[in-house]
Amino acid sequence: MSAFKTYDIRGRLGTDLTEAIAHRIARAFATVTGAEAVVLARDCRESSPALADAVAAGLMAQGVRVLDLGLAGTEEMYFATAHLGAGGGICVTASHNPREYNGMKLVGRGAVPLPDADFARIRALTEGHDDFATAPGGAREDRSGVRADYVAHVAGLVGQGIGPLRLVVNAGNGAAGPTLDALAEGLAKRGARLDLVRMHHDPDGSFPNGIPNPLLPENRPVTAEAAKAAGADFGVAFDGDFDRCFLFDAAGGFVDGEHVVALLAAAHLAQEAGATIIHDPRVIWAVQDAVQKGGGRSVLAPTGHVFLKAAMRRENAVYGGEMSAHHYFRGFMSCDSGMIPWLMVARLVSQSGRSLTEMVGLLRRDFPSSGEINFRVADLPAVVARVKAALEPEARSTDRTDGLSLDFGDWRMNLRASNTEPLLRLNVEARGDAGLVASGVARVRALIEA
Repeated sequence: MSAFKTYDIRGRLGTDLTEAIAHRIARAFATVTGAEAVVLARDCRESSPALADAVAAGLMAQGVRVLDLGLAGTEEMYFATAHLGAGGGICVTASHNPREYNGMKLVGRGAVPLPDADFARIRALTEGHDDFATAPGGAREDRSGVRADYVAHVAGLVGQGIGPLRLVVNAGNGAAGPTLDALAEGLAKRGARLDLVRMHHDPDGSFPNGIPNPLLPENRPVTAEAAKAAGADFGVAFDGDFDRCFLFDAAGGFVDGEHVVALLAAAHLAQEAGATIIHDPRVIWAVQDAVQKGGGRSVLAPTGHVFLKAAMRRENAVYGGEMSAHHYFRGFMSCDSGMIPWLMVARLVSQSGRSLTEMVGLLRRDFPSSGEINFRVADLPAVVARVKAALEPEARSTDRTDGLSLDFGDWRMNLRASNTEPLLRLNVEARGDAGLVASGVARVRALIEA
């Protein structure tokens, strides 16, 4: 089984991904991109230092200058790639995958995703048996000091006027802790008043408190209960490489991804009237309502960071969001960040005079949704065709931006195949009536399982 997936690299250690494979990936990356300098970062997994060393060795063998950030988040790699004018960037990370996995996220110059053809060629060269030609000039440079520039950039994006707020921040023993500390210090110098209650803060690749994946319902109570116990304004939990953050209101309620997108859309439109917002088509009504009220323009893009980033650049959008907690910002190279979203929400709460609990409560009431429901089926196209044939005649409109979306006026559904697993993913939403969500799920489920 290959470690090469649709957008990035991840696989089981010792079989799909070894130090020798990592070395070949690096040499192939240098060959295909022609980069003279490449930013390298790694997460805190126990296997990541050795894999990063193998990547560095492979790059240097191709004559590449390795600009090494050390322990850092994927978004710090994005920033440094653009900031340092490097020809590409690699972050060794498996994010939220189990302990026995690791992987890499790759970008080209300007932190732009690699074209499909380049990614395919890197895979072909890696999995081939040809030797690579070596080149002189390779070196490895410590560029961990770039974090200070990253902090200044993020602080400039989120602006001033944050606080006073008390927040629980759960780093999940992933890579977020050191970066969070640097950001907190930088923001305090700009007048932010944040009382941060840190938990599971120190990076620990053995993950003593479990793999940091707050998207899983079973992993949410620890942050939710801590937020309530601390009397926090809200709670924040990060995944392993902190390119995603997840929010909890003061009552411990998990804030659904589409509601975070709606809040961030509103926050951006308050600063830039008429701006364009990109979002995925799974759950859309809360987001479109926020964009309409803010006088903006909403544009759908297929799920996945490659598609969102392309749409961001094509439409010159100020912000893009996915319900899976990936958030993209024009001021951050149109890349995703896990630090900017919670800071923007903190500013929104500080300046609006309304709590996150109040704002999200209204969104839950007005735009209830099912959450993503997964189905494992033998023939995905046949099942989608069956649902389409049964329900499309009743629909007011159909959209095929990503999967099958049917709008019935008072409820709406999206059914799409996973990009990474043999699964069908269903989302149902309604306008102000949770009962319609339940009945819609029941109707689609019966057709899927027929």
